[in-house]
Amino acid sequence: MFENIDIQKMTDTYVIPWAINIAMAIAIYIVGKIVVNIIARVLRKLLGKSKMDEMLINFVVSIVRTVLLLFVVIAALNQLGVDTTSLIALLGAAGLAVGLALQNSLQNFAAGVMLLVFRPFKAGDFVEAGGVSGVVETVGIFSSIFRTGDNREVIIPNGAIYGGTIINYSARETRRIDMVFGIGYDDDIKKAKQLLEKIVTSDERVLSDPAPVIAVGELADSSVNFIVRPWVKSGDYWAVYWDLTEKVKLEFDAAGISIPYPQMDVHTPDIKAA
Repeated sequence: MFENIDIQKMTDTYVIPWAINIAMAIAIYIVGKIVVNIIARVLRKLLGKSKMDEMLINFVVSIVRTVLLLFVVIAALNQLGVDTTSLIALLGAAGLAVGLALQNSLQNFAAGVMLLVFRPFKAGDFVEAGGVSGVVETVGIFSSIFRTGDNREVIIPNGAIYGGTIINYSARETRRIDMVFGIGYDDDIKKAKQLLEKIVTSDERVLSDPAPVIAVGELADSSVNFIVRPWVKSGDYWAVYWDLTEKVKLEFDAAGISIPYPQMDVHTPDIKAA
C-alpha cells in the first residue's frame, strides 16, 4: 500500500506548501503582536500627555490591543486557508448578543467614558447629580461613589449622572451667598441697612471684590425684606452663611429691630346692642 505513495509528490504538493503556510502564519502572528504592542505603547503615551484619567487610559489601550490582536489572529488563520468569513460573522453575532444582554451596563460604561473625558467634576468636588448631593470620592467606568454630608457612601450608576443635570458647587473658586432678612414696617430701614453692612463687611471671609450687595428687595405682606448677597470662597460658603444668620439675629435684637413672622390683622365692625 505504501509502496504506491509518491513521497516526492506528496512533499511537493502538501508538506512544503503547508509548512510554508504555517511558517507564514506564525510569522504574521509574531510580527503582528509586536506591532500591536508598539501601537499600544504609543497610544498610552499620547493619551498620557492629554492628562486623561489613568483608568480610562488603561481601558482604551486594552480595548485597542484586543481588537488589533483579533485582526492579527484572523490574518494568521486566513494564511492557513481557514475560511474566516464565518468566524467574523460568528464574532459579530456574539458581540450583538452580548451588547443586548449588557445594554444597561454599556450605557453606564459610555456615560463613564464621557465623564472621564469631559470631566464635569473630579474627586473631591461637592456635586449634586443623580439625585444625590455629596463629595465625589471616585469616578469609575460603570459607577461613581459620592460621600454625603452625614458620611454615607452612595454608589450611583454613571448613566443616571450623565443623563441628568450636574451641579458642581466646587467648580468655581468663589460663590455668592443669597440671603433675605425681613424687618417690621415700623422699624428704621436705614439703621437696619447700616447694621447689615457692618455685619457683612466685618467678616474677614467676605470678599471685597465682587462687592457684597445689601438692598431693600421687597415690600412683603408682613415685612420689609433686605437682600444680602456677599461673595466668599467656595469652601467658606456654609460657615459664613450660618455665622451671618446668627449675627444678624443678635445684632437686630440688640438694636431693637424686629424680625416679623407672617401674620394677619382682622378688623371687625363695632356691633351695637339693639
